[in-house]
Amino acid sequence: MADTTAPALIPAARSNENRSTTPRSTGFKAFIASGWAERTDVLPPAREQAPFAAARRARLSAQYPGQRLIIPAGRLKQRSNDTDYAFRAHSAFAHLTGWGSDSEPGAVLVLEPAAAVGHDATLYFRERAGRDSDEFYANPDIGEFWIGPRPSVAQVASDLAVAVRGIADLAAVLKAVDSETLVLREADPTFTEQVDEARLRFAAERVLSSNATDSPFSIEINAEHEPDAGLARDLSELRLVKDAWEIAQMRLAVAATARGFDDVIADLPRSSQHARGERLVEGVFNTRARSDGNTVGYDTIAASGPHACILHWTRNDGVVAAGDLILIDAGVELDSYYTADITRTLPVNGVYSDVQRQVYETVREAADAALAVVRPGAIFRDVHAAAMQVIARRTAEWGMLPVTAEEALLPDNGQHRRYMVHGTSHHLGIDVHDCAQARRDMYMDGVLEPGMVFTIEPGLYFQPDDLTVPAEFRGIGVRIEDDILVTATGAENLSAAIPRTANEVEAWIAAKHS
Repeated sequence: MADTTAPALIPAARSNENRSTTPRSTGFKAFIASGWAERTDVLPPAREQAPFAAARRARLSAQYPGQRLIIPAGRLKQRSNDTDYAFRAHSAFAHLTGWGSDSEPGAVLVLEPAAAVGHDATLYFRERAGRDSDEFYANPDIGEFWIGPRPSVAQVASDLAVAVRGIADLAAVLKAVDSETLVLREADPTFTEQVDEARLRFAAERVLSSNATDSPFSIEINAEHEPDAGLARDLSELRLVKDAWEIAQMRLAVAATARGFDDVIADLPRSSQHARGERLVEGVFNTRARSDGNTVGYDTIAASGPHACILHWTRNDGVVAAGDLILIDAGVELDSYYTADITRTLPVNGVYSDVQRQVYETVREAADAALAVVRPGAIFRDVHAAAMQVIARRTAEWGMLPVTAEEALLPDNGQHRRYMVHGTSHHLGIDVHDCAQARRDMYMDGVLEPGMVFTIEPGLYFQPDDLTVPAEFRGIGVRIEDDILVTATGAENLSAAIPRTANEVEAWIAAKHS
């Protein structure tokens, strides 16, 4: 059957008429539409995460009785001209559907208030083009000749264990939008505009029918901003505590990332001989991410020498020189989108100098101090405070601070933060900086619970031109980052198997180069 769609819901394919040679003749169209074997859709069993996604939807439903909730996947984003970035569905959409790297652009999840209680979930997506349509061969966005076979409505419904309808049916949802309808605004700005227009029409009709004094504009503003912001917040907070399936995914992501670090170390002799060795380090790790997962969870940081003092160095165009340290901050993202986030700082020649070791072991001391406070009932910000006590004490001992460590730790001071301006921890999961829209009292001031996963990543960064530090420290940057699971009795370092101490790292490199 030909794909019928609502034009307002589907962006037109980008024009390439100035260079197109796609056949348009009547004879070609008749011939290409014939002679195909009959399709037999094999319905897959529901994927492992389907019941977990259903439970998440139920939790969200309980927070919004009687309100329609719209969570789009998002659309392709243009990279240049007629090329796009690889599609990644919005994390909230993936979390609620169980769809990951195989998500379809333009899909929308709608939670419609049920007649009795709760919500009925329906996933709308652009079903595959029939072979009797020109989209089948001529549309580079969805055509099977261009991007390969796409699933049917029935296959997606079976796979995700959720009701599924074609994208054209989403027009009825837009017609039903009222002032109580909420949308995840950031996921698909184009579709959000259509929801806003529908809200405005609803408000205008209500005003006209009731002779109300409120203007349509004021009603729209009241309905648009705060409630939608609350939905984004609640979707973010829904991920603060991971379920059993998510924790298993985190373990797999960490294990794949560990293999990526092994690959990088094994390749260091080659990387250290190249004019842009950091690029080789990045490439080696990214190869592992693509082979064992979906991609990298974020741009790999391969920061050698003084580049390690630049917190988000992702240009990765420098040399990897013997005698320097290389700070590698990287994580494998699985097909489920769950990602690890690990940092190790390695001596390129396999052995730390005395000063490098001193800095490295201080950072590890700070990480261990932070880990020691992790347990159910602790406050998230106390993890950072524990690391900062070590950083303040050691930098004071080295004569870098104009005040004592105790004075530096006072709220109005913080001189030690010159050498570590970032935080020690962030939540981790389907986003590398997960739960970012959660309220402060749920995040930074939140109480730790079993199932939470976050990083511990203290560092010390002594800029090459920082005259407050002795010359031998300048240009040294060290970060150690691990992924931590809060358990019923304390904490588990999910990445503990990746060598952490200076001695362990040196032995690790030696073993890979033996």
